[in-house]
Amino acid sequence: MKKGKRILTLLSVMGLVFILSGCSTSTVTENSSGIWDHYIIWNFIQAIQFLSRLFGNSYGWGIIIFTIIIRVILLPLMFYQTKSMRKTAELQPKLKALQKKYSTKDAETQAKLREEQQKLYAQAGVNPVAGCLPLVVQMPILIALYQAILRSQALKTGSFLWMQLGERDALFVLPILAAIFTFATSKLSVMSQPEQNGMTAAMTYGMPIFILFTAISLPSALSLYWVVGNAFSVLQTLLLNNPFKINKEREEKEQAQRSRKKALEKAKRKAYKGKRK
Repeated sequence: MKKGKRILTLLSVMGLVFILSGCSTSTVTENSSGIWDHYIIWNFIQAIQFLSRLFGNSYGWGIIIFTIIIRVILLPLMFYQTKSMRKTAELQPKLKALQKKYSTKDAETQAKLREEQQKLYAQAGVNPVAGCLPLVVQMPILIALYQAILRSQALKTGSFLWMQLGERDALFVLPILAAIFTFATSKLSVMSQPEQNGMTAAMTYGMPIFILFTAISLPSALSLYWVVGNAFSVLQTLLLNNPFKINKEREEKEQAQRSRKKALEKAKRKAYKGKRK
């Protein structure tokens, strides 16, 4: 059930990406038609160009500032998503216990499992689908920003630091930074989870490698966008889902539970000795 929802959500997001991107890499101008190209992509391009003029006509700074602005706007959604995912993660031990208890694959047992899972979600105030909704909402915005850089001839003609924004980074500094920040974000997120699995580990190490080799062949303008976005994700994770704080709180909670259990057992032994006397 849970796996099916994840697959359905992933397919929905991929479908959304496909529809919005339109598989097009053609240049977007003020004469471009269509709601996506003319009203969204073109306005994003104009916003980046406006910010660039504020920083000495530097398209590099325009991309950096606009990426940060977009990520700040999306913070409330990310906060909601992080909170929902954290609650769901905390329920994993109980969910696994239910799956073990109702492991028989007959229809009646599986129906009982779903019923118990729904009760568990309701008691914890968790909607297992809600954590995916912010992802669906924010994806069009991030895709629009990506395409504004990819499909704007003007944004790729400038230079920034040692780079020509329309050409790949010859020093590979941006691809390496993009991979490092991607790994840092994934690693910090994994550290906050009470339980981990092989799929999580594969994504933690596999995604940075994918980003590295992809960014090597992309124009520096896009690599710059990835670096800024992923660096912001690291700070966002430390702010909204700080694993050091979460693990400390989890350890304190477990210690308190052990102390209560120990005190209860001590009280029972004392009461038992009193009865024997």
